[in-house]
Amino acid sequence: MAEESSHSSSWGLLGKHYEEVKEHWRRNFAFLDYYKKTLGRAEPLPRWTDADVEEFIASDPVYGPQLKALRESRKYAMFGALLGAAHLGGVSWKYSKSPHGFVLATGFGALCGGIFGSEVAEHWKQLYKIDKEGANLKFLYWWEDKTLGKKGH
Repeated sequence: MAEESSHSSSWGLLGKHYEEVKEHWRRNFAFLDYYKKTLGRAEPLPRWTDADVEEFIASDPVYGPQLKALRESRKYAMFGALLGAAHLGGVSWKYSKSPHGFVLATGFGALCGGIFGSEVAEHWKQLYKIDKEGANLKFLYWWEDKTLGKKGH
């Protein structure tokens, strides 16, 4: 105990603050622990195809429909990005005729439109009710088990 108090006194207030900040960020990034099985592998998983994803969707009654809704929501984001880019780029070109302004406006329109499309999908498909991270992670676990030949899924 004396050794512990001498250690904390040598660090002082700065050491205590450092430990609190370290613990705070450890808690904020705790979700990465779920991905340790699939990230940082010595040999990466092979790429999957749309047919593999459809097989997972058909095989998992809980996470399959969730993953399907997540995949369909990308269409909303892409449509929003295209619409935003075309609109803001067109307005920029009509009133400015500046090539660099057109490029910047098109990029910003695509960004804003994509975010807006994602939000529309979030509400239209009620994605706020599902576990997005869990569905993706369940698919990654399923894919790893399938490619390594494990049974049980």
